[in-house]
Amino acid sequence: MKKGAEILWECLVREGVEVVFGYPGGAIMPVYDAMLNYPIHHVLVRHEQGAAHMADGYARVSGKVGVAMATSGPGATNLVTGIATAMMDSVPVVFITGQVHAHLVGGDAFQETDVTGITLPITKHNYLVMRADEIAEVVREAFFIARSGRPGPVLIDICKNAQIEQAEFVYPEEVKLPGYQPMTHSPRNLLDDAVKLIEKAQKPVILCGHGVLMSKAEEALMQFAVKTQTPVACTLLGLGAFPASDPLALGMMGMHGEAYANMAIQNSDLILAFGMRFDDRVTGTLKTYAPNAKKIHIEIDPSELHKNVYADAPLVGDLNTVLTDLVPLVDEYDHTEWLDQINDWKNEVDSRSIMNWDDNGKLQAAHLVADIWKATGGDAIVTTDVGQHQMWVAQYYALDKPNRWITSGGHGTMGFGLPSAIGAWFAHKDEEIWAVAGDGGFQMTAAELTTAVQEGANVKVAIMNNNFLGMVRQWQEFFCEKRYSAVNMITPDFVKLADAHGVPARRVTKREEVNDAIEWARKTKGPVVLEFLVEQEEAVYPLVPPGAALDEMIRRPVKQAG
Repeated sequence: MKKGAEILWECLVREGVEVVFGYPGGAIMPVYDAMLNYPIHHVLVRHEQGAAHMADGYARVSGKVGVAMATSGPGATNLVTGIATAMMDSVPVVFITGQVHAHLVGGDAFQETDVTGITLPITKHNYLVMRADEIAEVVREAFFIARSGRPGPVLIDICKNAQIEQAEFVYPEEVKLPGYQPMTHSPRNLLDDAVKLIEKAQKPVILCGHGVLMSKAEEALMQFAVKTQTPVACTLLGLGAFPASDPLALGMMGMHGEAYANMAIQNSDLILAFGMRFDDRVTGTLKTYAPNAKKIHIEIDPSELHKNVYADAPLVGDLNTVLTDLVPLVDEYDHTEWLDQINDWKNEVDSRSIMNWDDNGKLQAAHLVADIWKATGGDAIVTTDVGQHQMWVAQYYALDKPNRWITSGGHGTMGFGLPSAIGAWFAHKDEEIWAVAGDGGFQMTAAELTTAVQEGANVKVAIMNNNFLGMVRQWQEFFCEKRYSAVNMITPDFVKLADAHGVPARRVTKREEVNDAIEWARKTKGPVVLEFLVEQEEAVYPLVPPGAALDEMIRRPVKQAG
């Protein structure tokens, strides 16, 4: 016989959990008391949202299930933003929360919140556990659901009495969920339909999404792309799944994607969507999206098929498995004329590139990202917050390896960068890790600097400070006649703030200071903060305006203004 809290830890050990990110409280205190007897490292965060993002970053980098823990009431609700972030980006995280005693549920007891009701729309599944003898089966199911099929977050809310009560511990060796059977292979007749479309295509484009990374389909994608000579554009979360240096790589597509990638999509005659969901940031207005293209959509979640874009060949199944089945069925093709056309578009885009501009002594964010890329050899794990800096990193930190790009895509969560970097460090302590943040997003979770110090996390933080909420400011410049509203950001002295946390820091104001600061940060052991005072009203290009077609982009001027 074991207490429910002990059963929980026994299950976590058997699931291979090595680290848990959390914050204690009354309703989960028995779990924390039992934790001392088990070989799992607990990271005490400074806010539960930080715990959620750390578990998220850990899961994305490691490929394992992340675990975050909090108490009832405000502890549980503080996880909600992180839960929604994991849900939108299909990240396997198990969230464990304490709940009031079962007999008090529904009576508005102290710190009682219906967290299963709150998180129902933003979890893959959730549980309310009211008895100790339910814990083992629930935990086993939760981890299976989180990591299988289309991954996602699962929440387990455990009443305090269930943590204290004793029950016989029997670890379920099998998970029996008759109503949950994710498909692996797609039927041969549907594969044949896709092959026919591929054979006819003269201007095909592959859209590489997060599903490529989730299913570990990078090698199968490369084999397919090379064999069929099909160029590959990536979603924001698909970056790194296909090497940026490969001649077939088109970089990022969509609202702030490469202009030539968007042009290729709009002029294609076949779209091959691999593990992506046709998000609005990818498509622009659906009315004019890839108007002459047939669509092949491979997706493990059948609810995504036909949801936004009709698929002529919808293939449900694990992407790696389906692509592995598909590669032997296709022939080698020559798309030289199509690739030459794309290269012409690329050359035109290169003529506008900010990389060709003299910095004129100014500290421009795009140049800064390129400097970090060069210094790290493009080999670091990079996390970001959300905003302009996120897009500049996506554009200028070229990735050749998978699972080194950690950002909040679907939910667009500010404050994600620093805590997710700490989580990534726990997944790969031997890797170089950079968290790139804006001055706005960084302040939302800056308290986690102390967590980094406490854990000795070797994370380098680059703050792009323009004293604006940059992306909102840019939209107000472009679409609101430059009538700035609630975007001017007065910031603290980030160097002094870092020092207060015990973190070495430097401020950089000139381009010639950048390389020295980066090298200093890389050589300094433990967390480091670099504050870069970048150009205040710099804009991200290109930009697909709201309601516009994907190729109707606001483009960077050919020559630098002024």
